[in-house]
Amino acid sequence: MSDSTLSTPASRRSLDVKTIGLMLLPLVLLAGVIALFLATNGAGLHVEPAAPIESVTFERTILRPGEIELHLRNTSPQAITLAAVNINDAIWPFTAAPGASLPRFGQAVVQLNYPWVEGEAYAIRLFTSNAIAFDAEIPVATTTVTPTGNTLLSFTLIGLYVGVIPVLLGLCWFPALKQAGPRLFIFLMALTVGLLIYLGIDATSEALELAGEVGGPFQGVGLISIGIVVTFMLLDAVTRRQVSLGRSEAGQRLTLAYMIAVGIGLHNLGEGLAIGASYSVGAAALGTFLVIGFIIQNITEGLGIIAPIVKDQPSLRNLAFVGLIGGAPAIVGAWIGGFTYSQPLAVLFLAIGAGAVFEVAYEVARLIQRGAAKNPMPLTTFAGVTAGMLLLYVTGFFIK
Repeated sequence: MSDSTLSTPASRRSLDVKTIGLMLLPLVLLAGVIALFLATNGAGLHVEPAAPIESVTFERTILRPGEIELHLRNTSPQAITLAAVNINDAIWPFTAAPGASLPRFGQAVVQLNYPWVEGEAYAIRLFTSNAIAFDAEIPVATTTVTPTGNTLLSFTLIGLYVGVIPVLLGLCWFPALKQAGPRLFIFLMALTVGLLIYLGIDATSEALELAGEVGGPFQGVGLISIGIVVTFMLLDAVTRRQVSLGRSEAGQRLTLAYMIAVGIGLHNLGEGLAIGASYSVGAAALGTFLVIGFIIQNITEGLGIIAPIVKDQPSLRNLAFVGLIGGAPAIVGAWIGGFTYSQPLAVLFLAIGAGAVFEVAYEVARLIQRGAAKNPMPLTTFAGVTAGMLLLYVTGFFIK
């Protein structure tokens, strides 16, 4: 008996080594195939591009009095060299740090001592040593905000106006909704599904639009896929784990309200990002317009958060928490967008928000389905989903 006990670990070790070897074998063979392909100059085809393949991503534009600063990244498959800069059809001298030559994925900061005028538009065209042009645009020239105590406070207040206050105001409908009957409850749940589906589709659309502006190697569509799928599966796993803990129906409904708040909070993170970015590039009027529009639209999100718990007696503490979870991420988004805006990061945040609201919509729909097993109300459900989507469509006129 002792011999078999001692031999078991050894046999397991030998099995593990064998398994690892078998898993590595295809990779070793693949390396050999690639080496053979390179050694034979592409199987003898000797294919070379007819023209240089070059691409540049403009990651950020910073304006200071008498100065324009361009942050670039080389997203082409080979190194490139910056040769000239054209501003409004005039060649202008420039300096590049750390240098004019950029390796693949290399970054450079291009400095232009240019007497730009407040409120004017500027078209910038950058040429590489191969005479390939890349364009950037400054629609409204104004001094770029910098991280200071005042600007940090301003972006915090914007996040409060956009996220926290409207969501908390939406929660104020709770006392009135307490009088809701079964049909109104189903309608509100379906309305929540409509709101979430619309938010998810809208966030996905914005992410796809922005993905077209990021460099090819960053694979914007791939970032969107990862953000949506991973977020959806993670929140689904968390929700199922909470249900498996054996909570009461009221506890499960409260958990669902928290999940809705998380989903809406992640979506508001993307909204804050968009507003902060609009201010950082000098589109102050656009930023103000967005703030007012989001204030009007986001009050409906508070309604969606409290819909699952209108039959219960949640504490003021829980109501405050779900409101902050749903609205406070807009503050963080405004900070990121205003001070460290990144297109790939913005795409990922929008995708995460879309995945979150899609998963929460799925959970609410499951709750409606369970209720429909006892008292089906298909037309009420249809009316609720339609009303939720139309509500956000109408309030979207204040934003788009």
